[in-house]
Amino acid sequence: MAKEKETSGPHSVREDEVSADVDVDYSVFTDGQRRFIVFMASWAGFFSPVSSQIYFPALNTLAKDLHVSNSLINLTLTSYMIFQGLSPMFIGDFADKAGRRPAYIVCFVIYIAANIGLALQNNYAALFVLRCLQSAGSSTTIALSSGVVSDVATASQRGSYMGFVTAGSLLGPSVGPVIGGLLAQYLGWRAIFWFLTIFAGAFLAPFLFFFPETARSIVGDGSLPPQEWNMPWSSYLKSRKSREERPIPQTDVKRKLKFPNPFETLSIVFQKDTSLILFCNAILFAGYYDVSASIPSIYNDLYGLNDLQVGLCYIPFGLGATIASVGNGKFLDYNYRRIAKQLNFPLTKNRDTDLRDYPIEKARLQIAFPLLAVGSLSVLAFGWLLNYHVHLAAPTCILFIMGLTLTGAFNTVSTLLVDLYPTQAAKATAANNFVRCLLGAGATALIDLMLSSMGKGWCFTFIALVMLATTPLLLVVIRQGPGWREERRLKEKARADQ
Repeated sequence: MAKEKETSGPHSVREDEVSADVDVDYSVFTDGQRRFIVFMASWAGFFSPVSSQIYFPALNTLAKDLHVSNSLINLTLTSYMIFQGLSPMFIGDFADKAGRRPAYIVCFVIYIAANIGLALQNNYAALFVLRCLQSAGSSTTIALSSGVVSDVATASQRGSYMGFVTAGSLLGPSVGPVIGGLLAQYLGWRAIFWFLTIFAGAFLAPFLFFFPETARSIVGDGSLPPQEWNMPWSSYLKSRKSREERPIPQTDVKRKLKFPNPFETLSIVFQKDTSLILFCNAILFAGYYDVSASIPSIYNDLYGLNDLQVGLCYIPFGLGATIASVGNGKFLDYNYRRIAKQLNFPLTKNRDTDLRDYPIEKARLQIAFPLLAVGSLSVLAFGWLLNYHVHLAAPTCILFIMGLTLTGAFNTVSTLLVDLYPTQAAKATAANNFVRCLLGAGATALIDLMLSSMGKGWCFTFIALVMLATTPLLLVVIRQGPGWREERRLKEKARADQ
């Protein structure tokens, strides 16, 4: 029999509780079901970044075919990012209240319709409007995927699960430009949007049949049945057959659907701790996106690469990002357990895990600092390698390091946001998208001007220094975050008691 370990802290726990998860009642989904759920969430999160990145190699061709300037084509990148920030504010709240399945279905119906329109359009105005619609349909999937992780994983498991979910969204920077370059080079730019239509349909078919509702406001730990219209089709057909064979009294509780409230997402943006976290993450994302968006024009000018060759140069970028998303998740879980062991904090899997006495900000952000430092230095090195027209292999190898480190930092902050708002994970991630995409849109609009006025070396040096300047803000979050978090909890409790 394990001995009780004495501690003067707020918890008194058994030693074996510190080293292993002891309860299994957070979710009734089996390990196999959770793996399928996370795989589908990761696949869904792939569509937003791939829809943005697949477009890059075809920018020059589109400008020629539609008889517009490169500046106007770049404006479609900016508008895409603006809608990428705004649309999750509505769908994230809807998903937390109505469920993940209906939110996913609405998004993919919009997304497929937009891609069909993009493949058929013939003028710039239609391209601009439909790209906004495409962004609105695909961008929310990342917020929904974070919500799904919150539904099925506890804080001690969340780093790994968020890593796997993020892996899908971060495959976009590597796979997207390669696919886009191949299609644009050999089949024309319209084939890009037909490909996305077919790929989205390939996702939606198994989703409709097998993906279960996971929102805890709807199904609890997964044991409560959702409304019939919200069941996966395989479950609906089984339940219908069972009722025909043995009629069962209907006990479904009717739930009212409320119109999504974007101001609830904005309330998260303006919290003391989350405002600093979101701002720092947005700065990192803006720098990351500036590099990504500038590659086609710079590589074309310096090295004379065509659409396909430019797309291939994104492979190291995305490969590093994918490795980071999985590996960093393991590090996050390890650091969570390490600090829990130091504090004798129980690692339980039940739904009542309380992080009030646990420094979750420290456990997550400790991993971010070395990644942020190396990532910023890689941006600086990238700029000067281009400035001195070093061989193509050098800046392209730096892209791997950049993807590895900056992606790890993104993943760390995204996991922390879900930890801070476990019951509102979709809304918290929507807040993250809102801030980082709006700042990223502004950065994308300015990058050409910065490159022409400052030169490649000093432009990317400036971006790297701004990224490094976020370090003191993250230190403030580690120091003040637990107090701000408790202050917010007490306010919410007082509001609920009124």
